[in-house]
Amino acid sequence: MSRPDLEDLPWMAGGTVLLLVAVLLALHYHRQEDIATKSDFKARRLELVGQMRAALFSASEAEKSAVMATTDQDSQTFAEQSRAASAVVEQRRDELAKLLETGGTREERELLFQFSQALTECQHIDRELLDLAVKNTNLKAYSLAFGPAADALAGMDGALSCILRESATSIAPATKQVMLLAAGAQSGTWRIQALLPPHIFEESDQRMDELEARMANEDQKVRSDLKGLSALLGSGNLDLETAMSGYDRFTELKTRILELSRQNTNVRSLFISLNQKRKVLQTGQDALAALEQTIREEPLTSNLPVSPGRAGQPTRSFTVKDLSWPARALR
Repeated sequence: MSRPDLEDLPWMAGGTVLLLVAVLLALHYHRQEDIATKSDFKARRLELVGQMRAALFSASEAEKSAVMATTDQDSQTFAEQSRAASAVVEQRRDELAKLLETGGTREERELLFQFSQALTECQHIDRELLDLAVKNTNLKAYSLAFGPAADALAGMDGALSCILRESATSIAPATKQVMLLAAGAQSGTWRIQALLPPHIFEESDQRMDELEARMANEDQKVRSDLKGLSALLGSGNLDLETAMSGYDRFTELKTRILELSRQNTNVRSLFISLNQKRKVLQTGQDALAALEQTIREEPLTSNLPVSPGRAGQPTRSFTVKDLSWPARALR
């Protein structure tokens, strides 16, 4: 094969340069496309994590609102909102897990696994917590105690006060005894009424047993005083009949109040929310925050290769200008 003429060398060099420029441009655009793909993938992961954090916050706020709501309707509404937001968290978690199966790092998958464990535990706690919150038994007991039960005692108290006023001007031999019995029944009902609020908001079953024992003791005294008044005043006394009727009504309501108070749904749901749920939720939030930070710090490009002859220093990349050496060498 004959050697090329010298006059052809510049054309050959120029062709080589053009070829190398084309290769470099192709590599450059391929690299740009690769960076764009990685950027989109990174943005999608961050978007999912952000949506998970927002939905998790919404679920937590709705759960707290369900616990603190004062009506069954409000509690139910907030409970449904909490469950719906939790379902969104789970859906976004599943989407992110699929992405990390093919393009995520081991650290990202580990952090998502930690979050998933916390989410599962949160949902398990919420099943009990929200079911308790919507019952509102403590609030219902409180409403009865300071509503119908208080009204029944007010009627009884008014009737006994009438007996006391009449006795104050009476000269009958049994007047003093009547006044003592009426005052005893009156003060006994006040003491029972004062024991209801502590029972309604008490967490301990043992403490509730003690309060009920005190109520039962006061109840015996009140009934004994009313029975004594009946013996002294006779069955036809209208004020005494009103007092006894009011106390019977109060006793019925008190039984219902204690039953509701014993269920303790508001107290229990609040305790779970402030203790078990809060700790698990914080674990999940920490895992999500760490996952988000890890994704943000992930580089879009690889580090430059290290030159074997100069360890620790990156190899300088060539430019189009550097590739003009063949033409200069032939001049």
